[in-house]
Amino acid sequence: MNPLYSFVGILASAVLHLVAPFNRKARLIIDGRRMTAERLCALQKDRPVAWFHASSLGEFEQGRPLMEALRREHPEYQILLSFFSPSGYTVRHDYDGADVVVYLPSDRQPSVSRFLELAHPDLAIFIKYDFWPTMLYALSNRGIPTYLVSAIFRRDQLFFRPWGGWYLRLLSLFRHLFVQDEASKELLHEFGVEEVSVTGDTRFDRVFEIAEEAKDIPEASCLEGRVLVAGSTWPEDEEILLPYFNGAPQDFKLIIAPHEIHEEHLCSIETKLQRPSVRYSALQRGEQVGHYDCLIIDCFGLLSSIYRYGRYAYVGGGFGKSVHNTLEAAVYGIPVFFGPEIHKHREVRELCQHDAGFILHTESELSMLISRFDDPMEAQLLSERAKAYFATQRGATKTILSALFPKE
Repeated sequence: MNPLYSFVGILASAVLHLVAPFNRKARLIIDGRRMTAERLCALQKDRPVAWFHASSLGEFEQGRPLMEALRREHPEYQILLSFFSPSGYTVRHDYDGADVVVYLPSDRQPSVSRFLELAHPDLAIFIKYDFWPTMLYALSNRGIPTYLVSAIFRRDQLFFRPWGGWYLRLLSLFRHLFVQDEASKELLHEFGVEEVSVTGDTRFDRVFEIAEEAKDIPEASCLEGRVLVAGSTWPEDEEILLPYFNGAPQDFKLIIAPHEIHEEHLCSIETKLQRPSVRYSALQRGEQVGHYDCLIIDCFGLLSSIYRYGRYAYVGGGFGKSVHNTLEAAVYGIPVFFGPEIHKHREVRELCQHDAGFILHTESELSMLISRFDDPMEAQLLSERAKAYFATQRGATKTILSALFPKE
């Protein structure tokens, strides 16, 4: 173990406690970790445990098909699910596909040892990323098979930098890495990591499941006209979306689901809108959507179903660190627009290559794209391209599960 990392871990834990009185996320993590030991005691000692770790909500959705497939095909296993981020835990702490849901402990030796003693996992599956050195070394030292699924690697990551050798060694602690693409496999082989298979991305299996089980949302279906569904938006996205919407023809409608739904952000959106709008929560109290042009989704859990009510979709985050989940929208065969920050996502680049996803930088580019897909023939061709692309991407869940549990 890197001594500097151990020191940083102690320092990070101290800082977390210091900022907790002033930071809601820090408080949630600390309070949640205090409940971890009690929750882990619910696991039965005489049944095997498959532990899944997801950094946040997006990684949970990515790993969910594998969790549910394992439960169906190997019901003898208990499912333990852990999160690092409150944004995952607070939404999915009662997920009925797992026997126990907890926060990941701090990455310090006493906390990690206590966690593994209580959890007694027979295998550990990390979804996409979230590499915690103390935990990974402890799993390896205890001989617990540990896997990484739906991972993707890029040359600019710390593993592959001249000073990142200690971090690269963490990858050797996994029994096997299931990666999304050949480029990741080739990069890992170049740096001496050999236990790698290309199995694709389990998110494709998940978005198909979501589309097939999509909820009916009458409030969204009542908006008549050309509907743009804008999901996971940040203020930078709204600087393009809202001026365009304000000046759009009367038959153009907007459903917007901001990434953050605290009151300050919602009020900011409402202030910038110059056309009639209503919050989804208000409709739930009995108000009708009929005379409104914009529906603001001020709750979680609906966006993946709402995309199907759009003629076009916009996915936020592309003017910040990275665009959010485009697949939830693209699976419905509608054009998907987003900002330029896409380099972390293979599937977004491939949507662009298949002319089913579109980068934009300005309001005028948004206007041109919407005009293009108002043409029924263009919209139909895009739908066919998107469906053809998705058809080639399914099956990662089955492939990974077969590798984890080979049939004799």
